Amino acid sequence: MPQKSINDVQSGYDRIAQEYERRIYDELRQKPLDRELLDRFAETVRDRGLACDLGCGPGQVARYLQGRGIQVCGVDLSEGMLQRARQLNPGIQFLQGDMRALPVPENTWAGVAAFYAIVNLSQPEVAQSLKEMFRVLQPGGRLLIAFHIGDDIAQLEEDVWGLGVSLEFIFFHPGTISKYLRDTGFEIDEAIEREPYAPDVEYQSRRAYIFAHKPETFS
Repeated sequence: MPQKSINDVQSGYDRIAQEYERRIYDELRQKPLDRELLDRFAETVRDRGLACDLGCGPGQVARYLQGRGIQVCGVDLSEGMLQRARQLNPGIQFLQGDMRALPVPENTWAGVAAFYAIVNLSQPEVAQSLKEMFRVLQPGGRLLIAFHIGDDIAQLEEDVWGLGVSLEFIFFHPGTISKYLRDTGFEIDEAIEREPYAPDVEYQSRRAYIFAHKPETFS
């Protein structure tokens, strides 16, 4: 996502926010592995402080995590998405922010769940965003990042859901993201891959999930 296009990405998601909510908000009902991994994430951050659903969209992951008894907030670039999130989840705080320069102090969050949050970012921007996640996590803070598996090549979707919105998506090789995590200072705990669920549940791409954490002490 080149700097010059960030407004296009933001406005694009603003325009598809209502349809995104309709298609995506209840998706976790049909994704047992995703729920299992979010349950595990919730256990690692419970009683440690606030966790963030980064790239939250309409807030379905934040809602799920709150239901698992943890303190949670959401951050998204799109104000249109945030409006949907606030309406659907009135008990959760949602903030507008760019994950390449998060609007919170260092050592703030106990955990970050970033479900497909990096899909519109170039490789250098992913590296920068991971540095920001590392910065804002508390020592010992947990990260669960999910992404589409591919060859680190951008794909242009010229008419998302027939709404006249053009967005660029990048699917990453797990080794690429693992390297960026380690280069940033994260320690990787586990990496998981799965085949897509049925076509009526989700886009037909392989998925990767990586659990990582910020060391208790780091230099």
